[in-house]
Amino acid sequence: MSDFSTHAILLRRIDHGDYDLIVTLMTKEYGKLSLIAKNAKKSIKRFSGVLELFSALDIVGKKGRGKLPVLMEASLVHPYTGIRSDILKTAYASYFAEVVNIWVEEGKPQKDLYLLLEYVLHLLDRQVLSGEELSIIFQIRFLSLSGLSPNLAECGKCRTILEQFHDNGIYIDFSKGGILCSQCTSSRKDQRQLSAGTIKQLL
Repeated sequence: MSDFSTHAILLRRIDHGDYDLIVTLMTKEYGKLSLIAKNAKKSIKRFSGVLELFSALDIVGKKGRGKLPVLMEASLVHPYTGIRSDILKTAYASYFAEVVNIWVEEGKPQKDLYLLLEYVLHLLDRQVLSGEELSIIFQIRFLSLSGLSPNLAECGKCRTILEQFHDNGIYIDFSKGGILCSQCTSSRKDQRQLSAGTIKQLL
């Protein structure tokens, strides 16, 4: 990789010395990347207000002399201020970013995963769905992209197909990795009720 440009979402930033930052980004074309942003803490002009957690960016990077590429430019596409101004939304966004940062291999292109992260952050920012609903959508789609897709087509216990469920009787069961109808659910904490529309987004 020499010079490159791409869309990116900022997952993590840590101090590196007195003036620099190391930023971890989920990029659209190159997967997860860590870059060094030189003088990011010192220069007001270069990266001021841009390198904030969860922000959607357009970046330009360059292969450096060290192990990490250098972040040359970063422009703000979407700040997601609706997330950072709300403590609960920030908690959900932090969870999404942490999952991606921990489980995604560095430098492996995963465009669908980038689009998933962009999708849930966009809806969380605009409060289109609750954080809990988005967390379920994110977890299930993340598992699916990892080759561990749960069964969402029928009840995991009685095998009633989704189309025959009552609209208010669809539950996701995390322990069993699938859905349950209202007749087979219980009051356990690892079960969450979902709408038919939300389930269909996951299929």
